[in-house]
Amino acid sequence: MLSADLTICVDFGSTFTKASLVDLTEGRIVAAAEHPTTLPSASGEGDVLDAYDACLAALVATEPRAADATVLACSSAGGGLRIAVVGNEELVTAEAGRRVALSSGGKVVGVVAAGASRVLRDGSSLASSGTMPQPAVYRDLRQTTRPDVVLLTGGTDGGNSEVLLRAARDLVDSGWSGPVVVAGNVEAAAEVAAVLADVPHVVTDNVVPRIGVLEPAGARAAIREVFLSHVIGGKHLSSRTTARGDAFVEMVRGATPDVVLTGVELLANGLDSERPGAGDVVVVDVGGATTDVHSVVEVDPEDAGLSREVVATTPVTRTVEGDLGMRWSALSTVEADAEPGAGPDEELLAAARRRTEDPGFLPTTDAELDADEAIARAAVGLALRRHAGRSKVVVGPSGRVVERSGKDLREVDLLVGSGGVLRHGREGVAERVLAGSVGADLEGGWQLPERARVVVDTAYVLAAVGLLADAHPEAAYRLARRLIDPVAHLV
Repeated sequence: MLSADLTICVDFGSTFTKASLVDLTEGRIVAAAEHPTTLPSASGEGDVLDAYDACLAALVATEPRAADATVLACSSAGGGLRIAVVGNEELVTAEAGRRVALSSGGKVVGVVAAGASRVLRDGSSLASSGTMPQPAVYRDLRQTTRPDVVLLTGGTDGGNSEVLLRAARDLVDSGWSGPVVVAGNVEAAAEVAAVLADVPHVVTDNVVPRIGVLEPAGARAAIREVFLSHVIGGKHLSSRTTARGDAFVEMVRGATPDVVLTGVELLANGLDSERPGAGDVVVVDVGGATTDVHSVVEVDPEDAGLSREVVATTPVTRTVEGDLGMRWSALSTVEADAEPGAGPDEELLAAARRRTEDPGFLPTTDAELDADEAIARAAVGLALRRHAGRSKVVVGPSGRVVERSGKDLREVDLLVGSGGVLRHGREGVAERVLAGSVGADLEGGWQLPERARVVVDTAYVLAAVGLLADAHPEAAYRLARRLIDPVAHLV
């Protein structure tokens, strides 16, 4: 018999699997455990659920009722969700699609932009010919970036439909057989669906129904649906079955970044007027390979009217910096943070190289911990600046206009730090890592938090909040509030 008042929330991460036993009545974590994620080997041995078994055993040792608790899970194991975006113009629909893909919990591994006549891949560009990339370009995109899903965008509602249709034809001609989410001109949706035919696809609302408007909700939900129905099982991370099918697939409710962003939204917005949120929130999560920034910031209509942006700002935003991280990306983090013309510090560069070559490295001395904090400080500073961008006032024919290059975080109420370097660090680690990224006296015009309260998600509650938000909103809300309540105890 299942224990109705307990739920196990699991995050199958790329490095560690983390599990929390949540008391649904009190909205608190009763016990927590983590174990290195176990992936199938080349010989087929091993199973992602082996790590869950180890976590479950630890939870049961603390609370025997955990053995009968229901399980909700999210996953970024096996490389997470890899999304390729196809759009009409790089500065409009392709950029809008990229933003939507990121907010859906995926890593954008490639962008095909017809107007720019090029393929963007991990920040670099590849030349292509013609006004629309040909099937050969799509084959290159498929073979070199290995996306799980293609997000197909293009055209405003009622606008040009030919580019969207041609993109669908070229995609099919390239041999692509994976899932496609169609989020372009709604008047061409039926024709695009006919072109895709037997290629798995979901048609949803246009992400750019009008110029200057970005509506990500439909595409975000469709990508989540595709992730659950096609991607999770397709990675073959587990061979275990139940009477209903794949045991791992039954557990998973979404991609980890998407679930975490749902948790951040609940933390920021609350449930209603009697259960309010924390206000504008930004979360920076420092991982081994990437540094993710999630923000939920209310957009000021008056301020938006004074700004010049090709793609409209939305309240919910996520960015993924694939070159910033503590282990796999440590070397590129230190190199990116170096002062122009000066080059990186040689001692820190050597420490980063050691971590890149040995991602399992654990610091034990003060010097090694100092290096970890320095790498984290660089990753956080760069990731927050790329997310926030800069603002400046320019004078044009229509008067004074604010030009922005990112999300304005200056009035953020709460900054949450996450990641092992912060959760398991020495006393005062958050202040040292976030130094230079928070405060009203920062130089350079960066739109960084000026007076935000800073907390660390030491118990890794945001993933659990996101997993519980739908079925157990009250428990999720109580758990989220414990993150910012200085007298509450999470475990």
